[in-house]
Amino acid sequence: MAEHQDHGPLPSSDVRATGIDVIVVGAGFGGIACAIECKRKGHRVTILEKVRKLKQLGHLGPNAGRILARWGLPERLWEVSRSADAMHLYDYLGGLIQVQKMTWPLFGAFAYNGHRGLLHEILFEHAKSLGIEIRMGHQVVEYWEDEANAKAGVKIQTGETFDADVIVAADGVKSLARKYVIGYRDNPKPSGYAIYRAWFDAEEHGIVTDRPIDKLPDSRRSISHVGKDMHVIAVSSRGGKAICFFITHKDNAAVDGDWSSPAPSCIDWKLLVHDPLPTWLSQSGRVVLIGDAAHPFLPSSAQGASQAIEDGVTLAVTLNLAGKDNVRLGTRTWESIRYQRVYDAQMLGESTREKWHGAKVGDSGESFEFPMPEWLMAFDAEAHAYAVYERIAQCEFKGTALPH
Repeated sequence: MAEHQDHGPLPSSDVRATGIDVIVVGAGFGGIACAIECKRKGHRVTILEKVRKLKQLGHLGPNAGRILARWGLPERLWEVSRSADAMHLYDYLGGLIQVQKMTWPLFGAFAYNGHRGLLHEILFEHAKSLGIEIRMGHQVVEYWEDEANAKAGVKIQTGETFDADVIVAADGVKSLARKYVIGYRDNPKPSGYAIYRAWFDAEEHGIVTDRPIDKLPDSRRSISHVGKDMHVIAVSSRGGKAICFFITHKDNAAVDGDWSSPAPSCIDWKLLVHDPLPTWLSQSGRVVLIGDAAHPFLPSSAQGASQAIEDGVTLAVTLNLAGKDNVRLGTRTWESIRYQRVYDAQMLGESTREKWHGAKVGDSGESFEFPMPEWLMAFDAEAHAYAVYERIAQCEFKGTALPH
C-alpha cells in the first residue's frame, strides 16, 4: 500500500502570485476544488463548463471535509448536510448485522452527507466569491499543446480558443480529454451492476408525520441492507426531512449510448468500469486528467468526490512549488503523489461491495462495517503534498519516476 501519512506543517497562507495560468474544464467537485486551491496558491484560473445550469445528485468524507474546513465552509455545509451518528446494517430479511458507531469529528474532521447538488452549490458560490471566472455554456471540443511556446489549449463549440500553462480536464467519466492524453479511446465496460438512485422530500410524501421508525434513516442514523448481489443504503439530511436511497443491483445489459434510465421517482444508473489508465498526463505534461476523467470510483467507495477534491488540491500545491518555468515537473510530481493512493481507495470500494454481497442471514459482527481506515480518512492532501514534494520531484527530475 502507498505511503499515506507523511504530513508536515502547512506554509504561511500569504502566497504570492506564481504567474501560472490554469484552465479547468468542468465545474464538478474536482474542477471547482482545483480552481479554488489554484486561486489560493497564487495561480490565475478560469473554469469552462459545458452546461448552462449545474445539476448533480452524496457524500464527502473527512479527508475532503478537512479541506473544506480550511476554506471556511463548515457552517454553510451543515445547513444542508449531516453526518449520521451510526450506520445500522441489516441482512435482506431485516435481521440486524451490526450497528457501526460514528464518532465526529473523525481524525479531526467531519464528513458531509447530503444532497450532492446542495453541497456542490456551496463550493460553486465560494469559487465565485473568490473572483474565479466561471464560463458556463462553454463546451470543449478539442485539446491541443504547443510546447514550443510552453502552452496548452482548448477549442470550444463556437470555435473560440483558450490557452494556458496547464489545462486541467475535470470533465467526468465521458471525458473528451482522456483520448487526447492516452492516445486511444478508452471504452467503459459493464461492471455487472447498476444503481437505483432516488432523492425525495419526506414532508411532501407524508413520511415525517407517519414515519416507519425502524425502516427509514433519520438525522441520527443511516440504514443499509445487504445480501446476495445487492445492497441498499438509505441516508437523510435536513433533520430527516430529505431522504436518499441507493440500491446497487445486478445488471448485465450491454452498454450503449445511454448510461442511465430516468423514471418519475428514481434513476437506474449503470455502473461502468475502466481499466486503470497508464497515465493521467499528456505527453508534454500540460494536459492533466483529474477526478472521474482519470479514475472513476464505484459508489461503494463513497470516495469519488473526495478523491477528486484531493486531486485538485494536490495539483495546485505541486504547481506552486514547481513554478511557472517547471510546470511539467509539477504535473509529473503530482501524478506520482496521487496514483497509488487513488488505486488503493478504488480497491476498497470493490472489496466493500463484495463483502456486503456475500452477507448471509444470521451473519453479524464488525467485519461487515463500512471501512473508514485512518490512511484514507485522516489524510490531509495539502499537507501531504508539501511534505513529499521535494523527494518525489527529485526522482522525477532525475528521470527515475516512482513506479505506478
